Amino acid sequence: MLKLFVHLKKYRVAAIAALVMMLIELTVELAQPYLISKIIDNGIQQGDLAVVWMWGGVLVGSAVIAFAAGIASSFFASHASLGFGYDLREKLYDKMQTFSYAVFNRFATSSLITRLTGDVTQVQDTIFMSLRFMTRVPLVVIGSMIMAVVVSPRLGLLLVVMVPVLLVVVIWMIKKAALLFRNVQRRLDAVNGVIQENLTGIRLIRVFVRMGHEIERFASFSGKLMKGTISALRLTETTMPFMLLMMNGCIIAVLWFGRKDIVSGSATVGEVVAVINYLLRTIGAMSALSWILVTFSRASASAQRLNEVFETEDTSETERTGQREQAGHTDTDTQSSLAPLHSSGSIQHVHEQDQRTVQGEVEFRSVGFSYPNSEIKVLEDITFSAKAGERIAIMGATGSGKSSLVQLIPRLYTEEQGEVRIDATDASELDLPTLRKAIGYVPQEVVLFTGSVRENIAWGREDATMEEIVEAAKRAQIHETIEQLPNGYDTLLGQRGVNLSGGQKQRLSIARALVRRPSILILDDSTSALDVATEGRLLGALEDLSCTTFLITQKISSTTSADLILLLDDGRLIGQGKHEDLMESSELYRRIHESQYGEGAQYVQSTH
Repeated sequence: MLKLFVHLKKYRVAAIAALVMMLIELTVELAQPYLISKIIDNGIQQGDLAVVWMWGGVLVGSAVIAFAAGIASSFFASHASLGFGYDLREKLYDKMQTFSYAVFNRFATSSLITRLTGDVTQVQDTIFMSLRFMTRVPLVVIGSMIMAVVVSPRLGLLLVVMVPVLLVVVIWMIKKAALLFRNVQRRLDAVNGVIQENLTGIRLIRVFVRMGHEIERFASFSGKLMKGTISALRLTETTMPFMLLMMNGCIIAVLWFGRKDIVSGSATVGEVVAVINYLLRTIGAMSALSWILVTFSRASASAQRLNEVFETEDTSETERTGQREQAGHTDTDTQSSLAPLHSSGSIQHVHEQDQRTVQGEVEFRSVGFSYPNSEIKVLEDITFSAKAGERIAIMGATGSGKSSLVQLIPRLYTEEQGEVRIDATDASELDLPTLRKAIGYVPQEVVLFTGSVRENIAWGREDATMEEIVEAAKRAQIHETIEQLPNGYDTLLGQRGVNLSGGQKQRLSIARALVRRPSILILDDSTSALDVATEGRLLGALEDLSCTTFLITQKISSTTSADLILLLDDGRLIGQGKHEDLMESSELYRRIHESQYGEGAQYVQSTH
């Protein structure tokens, strides 16, 4: 929890002001029982009405001061805690945005959502309580003990002896509860994960009539969350009755010994009343401990989860640098996948890379790749070269490594062996934002965002004009469809583009990539929902673009016009060349061709 306090530094003035106002409020409140004892002993007991009015006026004035200080303290505490929560959430989101795919996959999406929302809110609320109440509770207890001893050393000693016993119980409870609430947060992640899966796959669930199964699965996870929460709350709630028993016993002891002291003359009625008041204030503070225990325990678990994200480092590029150095590649510095290096030997080099435009030449040299925490080789010894402006078609069975290959180009993942070169330069030496701004990427799973059709296309490039948006839509063969929508380009899309067909969503995502005017265009099986005629028109429109195009496809009709075809099988490159070359040299390619055109089909003539 303390590690997160660095984000409170920006609001330290408000935080200090909240504590100062709280101290003023607390000082006045601790003085009030003493003032009451003066009213009783010097006024009521003596029958002196003037003393009663004098000290009564002081008591009322102090109450007004305490009230004003309390309001001011709440205002400053709210400002500091809400600002802290806002900054913490922003920095956490920024951190997540820098994660490479390898690191991002370490966390479940539902867990990251919970951390950004529930965990940040929990810590934010705890900051408010710390400034307003948590700091107040120990000060009330300590101040009450001191004032009780000042008023009556004999009676105050009872309070001094009892409080340490209670503190031992409280400290044990905090440690135990923190572990339980950490488990609660993990189970909450699991519940959110089930909810996310169900809402995302609701169509499939209904078609397969699996509603009952999913309801039972949700009930199982929700039941575990309930049991974990009950266990944690049962522990914290049992603390309160024990503390009240101890405190009430102390009150009885003060009344018992106080009566004897009044009879013997060693204490006055006002002093006994004052000590009782301080005891009651201590009981109130201790009563708040049950609530504070739950909040602090939850916040401790949440803070640990937030720190896990902040402290996560992307070591993929670092590991690769070590491998390159062992292989003798020490002539150039390798930068992190998140930002360019700033070492003295590479500043000028990186600066020059920032200034130049990516042309689109791509080369793989003996590239090998495995996903993080996996020993399975996804790609092995991949070598090919694509000139700027060429079209490269990639074919292969499911799981052959096609998507993994193209994801190495924008550095979504980092190769383990070999080298990926862009424009004759190791891609790891390029400035990452510069490289990615030169790439148009259409993933296999279409992702559309809440907003209009125009906004979804312009999402690819913020400064795109309406003319450029329309041009991109025409190239993607989606312009006429958009024109037929109720509000044209201003038509709002449903969640995840639910009001569009699969082919329309694919073409819209292609338009989003084309509006970037990319030097490298990656189409990851993103024409699968298009008919042959529409796909042909799309590929024809792409020929006018001066960009290097990587097209993952299962259709021979899409490969005939390619400058280079890569044939993958189980992570290995088993064939490369043009259509005619592979028809002569690759048995697998011929079988694919025959399955789509028939055994007696002649070679499909290239239209390139």
